[in-house]
Amino acid sequence: MRKNVLIVLICLFCATSFAQITYRTISSSKLSTERKLKIKLPKDYNSDSDQKYPVIVVFDGDYLFEPVVGQVDFQTYFDNMPGSIVVGVMQGEDRFYDAYYDPATGLPTESGLRFHDFISEELLPYIDKKYNTSKFRVAVGHDTMGNFINSYLFKESLTFQAYVCISPDFVGSLNNFISKRLSLFEDDIFYYMATSEKDIPQVRERILSTNEQIKTLDNQHLTYYFDDFKNETHYTLVTGALARSFEKIFDIYNPLREKELEEKVLPYEGTLDRYLTDRYDRVEKLFGIKKEISEAEIEKVAKIADQREDLKSLVKLGHLANKLHPESLLGTYYLAQSAEELGKTKKAKKLYESALTLNDVSHINRDFIFAKIDELTVTDLDEDCEEVDDEE
Repeated sequence: MRKNVLIVLICLFCATSFAQITYRTISSSKLSTERKLKIKLPKDYNSDSDQKYPVIVVFDGDYLFEPVVGQVDFQTYFDNMPGSIVVGVMQGEDRFYDAYYDPATGLPTESGLRFHDFISEELLPYIDKKYNTSKFRVAVGHDTMGNFINSYLFKESLTFQAYVCISPDFVGSLNNFISKRLSLFEDDIFYYMATSEKDIPQVRERILSTNEQIKTLDNQHLTYYFDDFKNETHYTLVTGALARSFEKIFDIYNPLREKELEEKVLPYEGTLDRYLTDRYDRVEKLFGIKKEISEAEIEKVAKIADQREDLKSLVKLGHLANKLHPESLLGTYYLAQSAEELGKTKKAKKLYESALTLNDVSHINRDFIFAKIDELTVTDLDEDCEEVDDEE
């Protein structure tokens, strides 16, 4: 039932997106002809804004562009990935010549090499000049073009930072060199590959062999994902592969989830404010997007600090919350809470009182703060009485 609902939602996103697609033509000196493009901009795109967007280049844009656009719109709606500029390259009858390769190496040659250079030397500069693009680029290819996009791995500098190879039809010896190349990168790179149990047998065999080589690599800069779908064919696996690949590539862009909190935040060595700031510094470095740390995420990490009995982290999170969300009482509340747990009752009371001038957040409201103040007032009175008794 859930799967059916998701399919309906994606179809609705696709229907809405089609009305927003722009068709353009680019003249190519490399190809000595013109090429048609399909371009879909994010819904919030504003050419006058400083906001930058990742670029997703879809090879075989004739049939693969729309599924990619539908998936991008679906995932950006739920903030699972950033808004992105999707560019579909129409290949049509030129596809055979675009993918022309050396039978021995599997790398593009002649017309294939010209198409390869068209993408990197003409298309991408054209998109960068015309739109607000970030430095993060994703190549999406299926079948023959799933093999072709691997040729960009062998350029001196990375043309794409992420590769989505959906049932790639590896030719020549190319698949034997992919793992060797991926092991050498010193910049962050994402590589996704998928096949299925009903895939074309010879295609599937080479993919499985390539996966065995890649999965043994030990390169901290490489993030590799592999899917072997059940009950899907060479063509029907496309939708699932797109969903999984974008989910994995943009995983760090997602808000904090329980798995990350348990596996990475809880055992983190250092104060937890550092984990958050480092995480979002990496988002900015990878995608060229500055994403604000939300109050909800600070609250999740503060709960981990409580679990660790880590008052130092709680204080640091309080200062971070005050810096990022100065109108909210969240940061002041954490500072008051840490002061209270350290036995600094008067300081805690003053901080709780100052929190009353700020905006409520989720489960922490003015009534709750008043209750904390009353509780501390009673504590102060008890301490004063004890002091009087001691003097007598």
